[in-house]
This record gives sequence, C-alpha cells and structure tokens, in this order.
Amino acid sequence: MTDNGQGFPDTRSVVAALRPSYPVYCLRPEILEQNARRFISQFPGTVLYAVKCNPHDLVLEALYRGGIRHFCESFEEAKAYFMHPVKARAVIKSAYAVYGIRHFVVDHENELAKVLDETGGEGVVIVVRLATPPDEGTLYHLADKFGAPPDAAAELLREADRRGCRTGLAFHVGSQCPNPKAYRAALNVVGDVIEAVGQDPACVDVGGGFPAEYRNRPMPPLEDYIDQIRAGLKDIKLKPAVEVFAEPGRVLAAPGCSLLTQIQLRKGDQLYINDGIYGSLSEPSQVGIELPARLIRLDDPPATETRAFTLNGPTCDSLDVLPKSFALPDDAREGDWIEIDQLGAYSNALSTRFNGFYPETFVEVHDLPPAAAT
Repeated sequence: MTDNGQGFPDTRSVVAALRPSYPVYCLRPEILEQNARRFISQFPGTVLYAVKCNPHDLVLEALYRGGIRHFCESFEEAKAYFMHPVKARAVIKSAYAVYGIRHFVVDHENELAKVLDETGGEGVVIVVRLATPPDEGTLYHLADKFGAPPDAAAELLREADRRGCRTGLAFHVGSQCPNPKAYRAALNVVGDVIEAVGQDPACVDVGGGFPAEYRNRPMPPLEDYIDQIRAGLKDIKLKPAVEVFAEPGRVLAAPGCSLLTQIQLRKGDQLYINDGIYGSLSEPSQVGIELPARLIRLDDPPATETRAFTLNGPTCDSLDVLPKSFALPDDAREGDWIEIDQLGAYSNALSTRFNGFYPETFVEVHDLPPAAAT
C-alpha cells in the first residue's frame, strides 16, 4: 500500500493518512539503494543479496535499483544461486531444469550425490561449504549446523571434479559477526583446502555475516571487513580468474525499514501494542537487540520526559513480551503510535500468523529513520 505509488514523505504522514490500527512496515528505499551501492563499490567480487533476510518485492526492487543483480535462495530472479546445503530432490530438479540454476552448495557426500542424480551434473558448479571456527560475539554460529571439515571438503571437491563439475568453496563466519579478522581466518582455511586439492576452484564465496549496527551492538565499519577479505584473498594467492562472491543480507536491509505499531493499552510502565515476538519482533526477543524507537501523536505533542516501558505483544501468550525496555515519552497512552527502527532484516521474514495476528502492510517513506534522528 502506497500513496499513488509514490509513498509518503515521512511516518507522521503515514499515521495522518491511514490512522492504522494494524502494524505497518515503513520502507525507506533510498537507504536500501545507498547500502547496495556502497557494498558493491567496496567488495572485490560479485554481490549476492541473501533473500531470506527480507524477501519482500519492494526490498528486492530497491536493492536492484542500487545495483544488486544476483540473489541467493530465490527462484524469482533471473540469476539465482542455491546456497542452502540441504535440499529436497524435487527442489533440486526444479531449480536446475525450470529456473536455470547452476550453482549448488553441498557439505556432505550424500548431498553431492543428490545434486548429481537430479541434474546429471552438466554445467553444474558444486560449491562446497566449509566449517569455520566459532567467533565469539556472533548472533548465530552457523557452522554448528552446516559445513564440512577441511579434509572432507577436499574430498568433495575431488569427487565433483571427477564427475565433470566445476567447483567452488564457501563459508559463513556467523550472523552479525563483530570481528573482521574472522573472514581472513576463514579464507586461510580455504587456502589450505585449495592446496590439498591441487587446483584452483571456479569460485570462492565468503558468505554473509556482515553486521548492522544496533544500539547495544556497535560494530566496526564495513571497510574493515572488506580490508580483511582483500588481505585473505592475497594470502592464498587466489588467481584473478576465480570468481569471488559475498552474500550480504542484514547489513543491506536492516537500516532500510522501520515498524509502525499502535498502543492498545497502558498499565503503568507496561504498553500493549499490536505486534510482538510472533510477528515482526521475533529476532529482537531472542537475541536482545536494542532498537531505536520514537512515539508519534497527532493531536498534541508528547511529554519531553521519558521513562522505560516494557512492550507487550498482542497475542494471549505470556511469552509475547520484548525483553529490552524502550525509552518513550512519560505520557505515552492508548492510541499513540510507536515507530521501531532497524527492522528491515529478519522481521517480516520471520513473522507468523499465531493467534490471528500478522503484519502485512508495507508503505514507502522518505524521511530519516529514528536511528538517524537520535
């Protein structure tokens, strides 16, 4: 939903026009475009947006305008890469035969066999995902679930080569990685595997994990991560013909969308709003991310004094409470709206329909988000 397809100048205009009693995602396309251009300009290779982070059409369109041309784990785009290490046979066949996907990630001999069975291997690039050592501070250490040890990875590459496939290597240092040096360390493991196999791969994928900055999680600048990746590629003497990929998600999408919620009831310092942990606020409830927020009221200005409020979601579940408090005007009341920022990543992508509540309305706005205004 937008205003004649042009969006709104700011979130206050959204409130004035819609008076929404339902949650509204406020997408800022200029921020998404800017983030895409910045990442592309710095990364020494091809940038693939991690669609799982936020698959909404408006997000994909904005990133496309910003220069992103490649999308992973999406069958809707012209050129896609299947980066999930475990796939159903029917999905592999459809991806190959219908959607023209040729890059498939594996981390086990049985998965390799599935891909070769369902595709025949013609034109296929088998990308072996490596396990990386845990890095303290990441939100999710993804190598707990996926990734082959170096010796096993080398054997998978050899087998794929024997079956006539081109090969590649991939890794993921963990979501919201706070340590740029983790990428260089992982690339050194890539170098060890390449040396063991005795030939260069067609591609190396450094994965995702590039962080967004939240209030309680300051992060190094993107430039530090890119510098470590460049140094790691130099360490292993990767030849210019080898394609280098990255799969950013959160760093592109998180700052580009906020959530407009409405207060339905106040009990002291408890505010009951129309979205919660089963909707857009699942990830903040799990990992304790602190998000900027501001109160919007149309009829009279809110108080300048603030207090810490606990936000309760709309479901009947007593678990539906955000663990971090929000500093809002002391006179916050029923009918006021709260705009919660930095929810472009893992918000609508994780929402459920539990208890009959679900957010689904998107609008475009063109003002500064709360994070930039504070």
